[in-house]
Amino acid sequence: MHRLVPLQMPGGPAFAESLQRVWNDGDAALPVDTRLPQPAIDRMLASMRLDEPVEDGDALVVATSGTSGEPKGVVLTHDAIAASAVATSTRLAVDPQRDRWLACLPLAHVGGLSVVTRALVTGTPLVVHDGFDPIAVERAATAEGVTLVSLVGTALRRIDASLFRVVVLGGSAPPSELPTNAVTTYGMTETGSGVVYDGVPLDGVEVRVQAHGEILLRGPMLLRAYRDGTDPKDRDGWFATHDLGEIDESGELRVFGRAGDLIITGGENVWPEPVEAILAEQPGVADVAVVGRADEEWGQRVVAVVVPADRTQPPSLDALRAAVREHLGRWAAPRDIELVRAIPRTALGKVRRRDL
Repeated sequence: MHRLVPLQMPGGPAFAESLQRVWNDGDAALPVDTRLPQPAIDRMLASMRLDEPVEDGDALVVATSGTSGEPKGVVLTHDAIAASAVATSTRLAVDPQRDRWLACLPLAHVGGLSVVTRALVTGTPLVVHDGFDPIAVERAATAEGVTLVSLVGTALRRIDASLFRVVVLGGSAPPSELPTNAVTTYGMTETGSGVVYDGVPLDGVEVRVQAHGEILLRGPMLLRAYRDGTDPKDRDGWFATHDLGEIDESGELRVFGRAGDLIITGGENVWPEPVEAILAEQPGVADVAVVGRADEEWGQRVVAVVVPADRTQPPSLDALRAAVREHLGRWAAPRDIELVRAIPRTALGKVRRRDL
Protein backbone atom coordinates (compact mmCIF):
# COMPACT_ATOMS: atom_id res chain seq x y z
CA MET A 1 0.00 0.00 0.00
CA HIS A 2 1.45 3.34 -1.09
CA ARG A 3 1.15 6.43 1.11
CA LEU A 4 0.66 10.14 0.55
CA VAL A 5 3.63 11.82 2.26
CA PRO A 6 3.48 15.53 3.15
CA LEU A 7 6.62 17.53 2.37
CA GLN A 8 6.43 20.41 4.84
CA MET A 9 9.81 22.03 4.43
CA PRO A 10 11.40 25.18 3.00
CA GLY A 11 12.73 25.34 -0.52
CA GLY A 12 16.32 24.24 -1.07
CA PRO A 13 18.34 21.20 -2.15
CA ALA A 14 16.80 19.13 0.65
CA PHE A 15 13.36 19.51 -0.91
CA ALA A 16 14.41 17.87 -4.17
CA GLU A 17 16.24 15.13 -2.26
CA SER A 18 13.19 14.44 -0.08
CA LEU A 19 10.89 14.30 -3.09
CA GLN A 20 13.18 11.78 -4.78
CA ARG A 21 13.24 9.62 -1.62
CA VAL A 22 9.44 9.58 -1.49
CA TRP A 23 9.34 8.43 -5.09
CA ASN A 24 12.01 5.80 -4.51
CA ASP A 25 9.80 4.35 -1.75
CA GLY A 26 6.89 4.08 -4.18
CA ASP A 27 4.87 6.76 -2.39
CA ALA A 28 3.37 10.05 -3.59
CA ALA A 29 4.30 13.47 -2.23
CA LEU A 30 2.10 16.35 -1.08
CA PRO A 31 4.07 19.63 -1.01
CA VAL A 32 2.87 21.87 1.84
CA ASP A 33 2.95 25.65 1.65
CA THR A 34 5.03 26.49 4.74
CA ARG A 35 3.98 30.15 4.59
CA LEU A 36 0.44 29.27 5.66
CA PRO A 37 -0.56 29.53 9.32
CA GLN A 38 -0.75 26.17 11.05
CA PRO A 39 -4.59 26.07 11.24
CA ALA A 40 -4.73 26.52 7.44
CA ILE A 41 -2.12 23.80 6.97
CA ASP A 42 -4.11 21.47 9.23
CA ARG A 43 -7.29 22.08 7.20
CA MET A 44 -5.46 21.49 3.93
CA LEU A 45 -3.91 18.25 5.17
CA ALA A 46 -7.28 17.00 6.35
CA SER A 47 -8.87 17.76 2.98
CA MET A 48 -6.15 15.80 1.17
CA ARG A 49 -7.09 12.52 2.91
CA LEU A 50 -3.67 11.52 4.21
CA ASP A 51 -5.08 8.38 5.81
CA GLU A 52 -6.10 7.00 2.41
CA PRO A 53 -3.58 5.21 0.14
CA VAL A 54 -2.58 6.42 -3.30
CA GLU A 55 -2.79 4.33 -6.43
CA ASP A 56 0.14 2.66 -8.16
CA GLY A 57 1.88 5.20 -10.35
CA ASP A 58 0.71 8.27 -8.45
CA ALA A 59 3.59 10.71 -7.91
CA LEU A 60 2.15 13.96 -6.59
CA VAL A 61 -0.91 15.50 -5.01
CA VAL A 62 -0.86 19.25 -5.53
CA ALA A 63 -3.33 21.67 -4.00
CA THR A 64 -4.95 24.05 -6.50
CA SER A 65 -4.45 27.76 -5.96
CA GLY A 66 -8.00 28.28 -4.77
CA THR A 67 -8.83 31.36 -6.89
CA SER A 68 -12.42 30.19 -7.31
CA GLY A 69 -13.06 28.25 -4.13
CA GLU A 70 -11.49 25.81 -1.72
CA PRO A 71 -8.31 24.11 -2.99
CA LYS A 72 -8.62 20.66 -4.53
CA GLY A 73 -6.00 17.93 -4.48
CA VAL A 74 -4.80 17.27 -8.02
CA VAL A 75 -3.33 13.77 -8.49
CA LEU A 76 -0.49 13.64 -11.02
CA THR A 77 1.08 10.33 -12.04
CA HIS A 78 4.71 9.62 -12.85
CA ASP A 79 3.72 9.17 -16.49
CA ALA A 80 2.06 12.59 -16.55
CA ILE A 81 5.06 14.25 -14.92
CA ALA A 82 7.42 12.59 -17.40
CA ALA A 83 5.26 13.65 -20.35
CA SER A 84 5.26 17.25 -19.12
CA ALA A 85 9.00 17.26 -18.49
CA VAL A 86 9.86 15.85 -21.92
CA ALA A 87 7.46 18.10 -23.84
CA THR A 88 8.62 21.21 -21.99
CA SER A 89 12.30 20.39 -22.37
CA THR A 90 11.86 19.66 -26.07
CA ARG A 91 10.11 22.98 -26.71
CA LEU A 92 12.81 24.91 -24.82
CA ALA A 93 15.66 22.88 -26.36
CA VAL A 94 16.99 22.06 -22.89
CA ASP A 95 20.43 20.44 -22.89
CA PRO A 96 21.32 18.86 -19.51
CA GLN A 97 24.99 19.24 -20.39
CA ARG A 98 24.73 23.01 -20.79
CA ASP A 99 21.58 24.16 -19.01
CA ARG A 100 20.68 24.54 -15.35
CA TRP A 101 17.23 25.26 -13.90
CA LEU A 102 16.43 27.64 -11.06
CA ALA A 103 13.33 26.94 -8.95
CA CYS A 104 12.41 30.08 -6.99
CA LEU A 105 8.61 30.03 -7.04
CA PRO A 106 6.64 28.40 -4.21
CA LEU A 107 7.15 24.65 -4.34
CA ALA A 108 3.67 23.86 -3.06
CA HIS A 109 2.28 25.16 -6.35
CA VAL A 110 2.71 23.61 -9.74
CA GLY A 111 4.55 26.57 -11.27
CA GLY A 112 7.47 26.15 -8.90
CA LEU A 113 7.17 22.42 -8.31
CA SER A 114 7.27 21.55 -12.02
CA VAL A 115 10.74 23.09 -12.32
CA VAL A 116 11.98 20.58 -9.75
CA THR A 117 10.17 17.61 -11.28
CA ARG A 118 11.29 18.29 -14.85
CA ALA A 119 14.89 18.65 -13.67
CA LEU A 120 14.67 15.32 -11.80
CA VAL A 121 13.05 13.53 -14.74
CA THR A 122 15.46 14.82 -17.40
CA GLY A 123 18.61 14.84 -15.28
CA THR A 124 19.09 18.59 -15.77
CA PRO A 125 21.12 20.33 -13.03
CA LEU A 126 18.96 22.25 -10.58
CA VAL A 127 19.26 25.08 -8.08
CA VAL A 128 16.39 25.49 -5.58
CA HIS A 129 15.76 28.69 -3.61
CA ASP A 130 13.38 29.21 -0.72
CA GLY A 131 11.27 31.80 -2.51
CA PHE A 132 12.00 34.70 -4.86
CA ASP A 133 14.74 37.17 -4.06
CA PRO A 134 15.88 39.30 -7.03
CA ILE A 135 19.50 39.55 -5.90
CA ALA A 136 19.73 35.80 -5.31
CA VAL A 137 18.07 35.07 -8.66
CA GLU A 138 20.56 37.19 -10.58
CA ARG A 139 23.45 35.71 -8.61
CA ALA A 140 22.28 32.22 -9.59
CA ALA A 141 22.78 33.21 -13.23
CA THR A 142 26.10 34.98 -12.82
CA ALA A 143 27.74 32.73 -10.24
CA GLU A 144 26.01 29.33 -10.42
CA GLY A 145 25.52 28.86 -14.14
CA VAL A 146 21.71 28.95 -14.14
CA THR A 147 20.34 29.39 -17.67
CA LEU A 148 16.63 28.68 -17.19
CA VAL A 149 14.18 30.15 -14.70
CA SER A 150 10.42 30.10 -14.19
CA LEU A 151 8.88 33.36 -12.94
CA VAL A 152 5.66 35.33 -12.74
CA GLY A 153 5.21 38.79 -14.21
CA THR A 154 5.74 40.72 -11.00
CA ALA A 155 9.07 38.95 -10.44
CA LEU A 156 10.22 39.50 -14.02
CA ARG A 157 10.04 43.26 -13.56
CA ARG A 158 12.57 43.05 -10.70
CA ILE A 159 15.43 41.22 -12.44
CA ASP A 160 17.70 41.52 -15.47
CA ALA A 161 16.11 38.89 -17.68
CA SER A 162 19.01 38.99 -20.14
CA LEU A 163 21.11 36.98 -17.66
CA PHE A 164 19.16 33.84 -18.61
CA ARG A 165 18.84 31.90 -21.83
CA VAL A 166 15.09 31.46 -21.30
CA VAL A 167 12.64 32.92 -18.80
CA VAL A 168 9.41 30.90 -18.57
CA LEU A 169 6.46 33.06 -17.49
CA GLY A 170 3.32 31.70 -15.88
CA GLY A 171 0.80 32.80 -13.28
CA SER A 172 -0.73 36.23 -13.73
CA ALA A 173 -0.83 38.24 -16.95
CA PRO A 174 2.65 39.01 -18.31
CA PRO A 175 3.87 42.61 -18.67
CA SER A 176 2.85 44.38 -21.87
CA GLU A 177 6.47 44.50 -23.03
CA LEU A 178 8.45 41.27 -22.78
CA PRO A 179 12.15 40.56 -23.23
CA THR A 180 12.95 38.50 -26.31
CA ASN A 181 14.01 35.48 -24.23
CA ALA A 182 10.71 35.29 -22.31
CA VAL A 183 8.21 32.53 -23.10
CA THR A 184 4.63 32.94 -21.91
CA THR A 185 2.81 29.81 -20.82
CA TYR A 186 -0.76 28.73 -20.25
CA GLY A 187 -1.67 25.90 -17.95
CA MET A 188 -2.91 25.07 -14.48
CA THR A 189 -2.46 22.58 -11.70
CA GLU A 190 -4.65 20.06 -13.48
CA THR A 191 -2.34 20.16 -16.52
CA GLY A 192 0.80 19.64 -14.44
CA SER A 193 2.34 22.96 -15.59
CA GLY A 194 2.12 25.09 -18.70
CA VAL A 195 0.96 23.17 -21.78
CA VAL A 196 0.70 26.03 -24.28
CA TYR A 197 3.85 28.10 -24.93
CA ASP A 198 3.49 31.45 -26.67
CA GLY A 199 0.07 30.35 -27.92
CA VAL A 200 1.31 27.03 -29.36
CA PRO A 201 0.49 23.69 -27.65
CA LEU A 202 3.37 21.50 -26.56
CA ASP A 203 3.92 18.25 -28.44
CA GLY A 204 1.15 15.82 -27.54
CA VAL A 205 -1.23 18.54 -26.30
CA GLU A 206 -4.53 19.18 -28.03
CA VAL A 207 -6.54 22.40 -27.66
CA ARG A 208 -10.16 22.92 -28.58
CA VAL A 209 -12.35 25.99 -28.11
CA GLN A 210 -16.06 25.38 -27.78
CA ALA A 211 -18.71 27.49 -29.48
CA HIS A 212 -19.26 29.54 -26.32
CA GLY A 213 -15.51 30.17 -26.02
CA GLU A 214 -14.46 27.74 -23.29
CA ILE A 215 -10.99 26.24 -23.71
CA LEU A 216 -10.67 22.44 -23.56
CA LEU A 217 -7.32 20.65 -23.19
CA ARG A 218 -6.24 17.05 -23.73
CA GLY A 219 -2.85 15.43 -23.34
CA PRO A 220 -0.74 12.88 -21.48
CA MET A 221 0.31 15.32 -18.75
CA LEU A 222 -3.21 15.90 -17.40
CA LEU A 223 -4.22 14.81 -13.92
CA ARG A 224 -5.46 11.32 -13.20
CA ALA A 225 -8.20 12.60 -10.89
CA TYR A 226 -8.78 14.77 -7.85
CA ARG A 227 -7.94 13.37 -4.44
CA ASP A 228 -11.61 12.78 -3.69
CA GLY A 229 -11.72 10.35 -6.62
CA THR A 230 -13.62 12.53 -9.08
CA ASP A 231 -12.24 12.88 -12.60
CA PRO A 232 -12.93 16.25 -14.27
CA LYS A 233 -12.08 14.95 -17.75
CA ASP A 234 -14.86 13.81 -20.05
CA ARG A 235 -15.08 10.30 -21.51
CA ASP A 236 -12.77 11.31 -24.37
CA GLY A 237 -10.12 12.75 -22.06
CA TRP A 238 -10.91 16.45 -22.55
CA PHE A 239 -10.49 18.77 -19.57
CA ALA A 240 -12.77 21.84 -19.43
CA THR A 241 -10.67 24.72 -18.09
CA HIS A 242 -13.47 27.24 -17.38
CA ASP A 243 -11.25 29.75 -19.19
CA LEU A 244 -12.45 31.55 -22.30
CA GLY A 245 -10.39 32.23 -25.38
CA GLU A 246 -10.04 31.78 -29.11
CA ILE A 247 -7.72 30.30 -31.71
CA ASP A 248 -6.65 33.22 -33.88
CA GLU A 249 -5.97 33.35 -37.62
CA SER A 250 -2.38 32.18 -37.13
CA GLY A 251 -3.59 29.12 -35.21
CA GLU A 252 -2.37 30.37 -31.84
CA LEU A 253 -4.44 30.22 -28.65
CA ARG A 254 -5.43 33.54 -27.13
CA VAL A 255 -6.65 33.27 -23.54
CA PHE A 256 -9.06 35.95 -22.36
CA GLY A 257 -9.48 34.85 -18.75
CA ARG A 258 -11.77 33.00 -16.36
CA ALA A 259 -15.38 32.87 -17.48
CA GLY A 260 -16.50 34.53 -14.25
CA ASP A 261 -14.01 37.41 -14.60
CA LEU A 262 -15.58 38.91 -17.73
CA ILE A 263 -16.99 42.40 -17.17
CA ILE A 264 -19.95 43.38 -19.36
CA THR A 265 -20.38 47.15 -19.26
CA GLY A 266 -22.85 48.92 -21.49
CA GLY A 267 -22.98 45.82 -23.69
CA GLU A 268 -19.18 45.76 -24.19
CA ASN A 269 -17.01 42.86 -23.02
CA VAL A 270 -13.99 43.88 -20.93
CA TRP A 271 -11.39 41.37 -19.74
CA PRO A 272 -9.56 42.47 -16.59
CA GLU A 273 -6.05 41.24 -17.42
CA PRO A 274 -5.33 43.46 -20.48
CA VAL A 275 -6.54 46.48 -18.49
CA GLU A 276 -4.40 45.46 -15.52
CA ALA A 277 -1.33 45.12 -17.74
CA ILE A 278 -1.69 48.73 -18.90
CA LEU A 279 -2.50 50.15 -15.47
CA ALA A 280 0.45 48.34 -13.86
CA GLU A 281 2.83 50.36 -16.06
CA GLN A 282 1.42 53.75 -15.05
CA PRO A 283 3.29 56.11 -12.70
CA GLY A 284 2.19 55.84 -9.09
CA VAL A 285 0.74 52.33 -9.40
CA ALA A 286 2.50 49.75 -7.24
CA ASP A 287 -0.06 47.01 -7.89
CA VAL A 288 -3.50 46.82 -9.43
CA ALA A 289 -6.48 44.57 -10.09
CA VAL A 290 -9.56 45.24 -12.18
CA VAL A 291 -13.05 44.10 -11.24
CA GLY A 292 -16.63 44.73 -12.26
CA ARG A 293 -19.04 46.36 -9.82
CA ALA A 294 -22.81 46.39 -10.22
CA ASP A 295 -24.10 49.53 -11.91
CA GLU A 296 -27.73 50.47 -12.58
CA GLU A 297 -26.94 52.29 -15.81
CA TRP A 298 -24.15 50.18 -17.31
CA GLY A 299 -24.91 46.76 -15.80
CA GLN A 300 -21.34 46.67 -14.52
CA ARG A 301 -18.72 49.38 -14.25
CA VAL A 302 -14.99 48.80 -14.57
CA VAL A 303 -13.19 49.54 -11.30
CA ALA A 304 -9.43 49.75 -10.77
CA VAL A 305 -8.38 48.49 -7.34
CA VAL A 306 -5.01 50.18 -6.86
CA VAL A 307 -2.13 49.92 -4.42
CA PRO A 308 -0.54 53.37 -4.77
CA ALA A 309 3.22 53.72 -4.67
CA ASP A 310 2.65 56.76 -2.44
CA ARG A 311 -0.64 56.90 -0.56
CA THR A 312 -0.33 60.67 -0.19
CA GLN A 313 -0.19 61.07 -3.97
CA PRO A 314 -2.26 58.31 -5.58
CA PRO A 315 -2.63 58.19 -9.36
CA SER A 316 -5.56 60.12 -10.75
CA LEU A 317 -8.57 58.47 -12.31
CA ASP A 318 -8.23 60.71 -15.38
CA ALA A 319 -4.65 59.57 -15.99
CA LEU A 320 -5.53 55.91 -15.67
CA ARG A 321 -8.58 56.27 -17.92
CA ALA A 322 -6.52 58.03 -20.58
CA ALA A 323 -3.90 55.26 -20.62
CA VAL A 324 -6.51 52.54 -21.05
CA ARG A 325 -8.49 54.48 -23.68
CA GLU A 326 -5.35 54.85 -25.79
CA HIS A 327 -4.75 51.11 -25.98
CA LEU A 328 -8.08 49.35 -25.45
CA GLY A 329 -10.91 51.81 -26.04
CA ARG A 330 -13.00 54.03 -23.79
CA TRP A 331 -15.37 51.25 -22.66
CA ALA A 332 -12.47 49.43 -20.98
CA ALA A 333 -11.33 52.51 -19.04
CA PRO A 334 -12.02 52.32 -15.29
CA ARG A 335 -14.86 54.48 -14.00
CA ASP A 336 -13.69 54.36 -10.39
CA ILE A 337 -10.53 53.83 -8.34
CA GLU A 338 -10.49 51.99 -5.04
CA LEU A 339 -7.29 52.42 -3.02
CA VAL A 340 -6.11 49.43 -0.99
CA ARG A 341 -2.94 48.40 0.86
CA ALA A 342 -2.54 45.07 -0.96
CA ILE A 343 -4.07 43.03 -3.77
CA PRO A 344 -5.05 39.51 -2.65
CA ARG A 345 -3.11 37.10 -4.83
CA THR A 346 -2.25 33.44 -5.01
CA ALA A 347 1.32 32.28 -4.54
CA LEU A 348 1.83 32.51 -8.31
CA GLY A 349 0.50 36.04 -8.55
CA LYS A 350 -3.05 35.39 -9.77
CA VAL A 351 -5.58 37.88 -8.45
CA ARG A 352 -8.12 36.50 -5.99
CA ARG A 353 -11.00 38.53 -7.46
CA ARG A 354 -13.58 36.97 -5.17
CA ASP A 355 -11.73 38.61 -2.25
CA LEU A 356 -11.94 42.11 -3.73
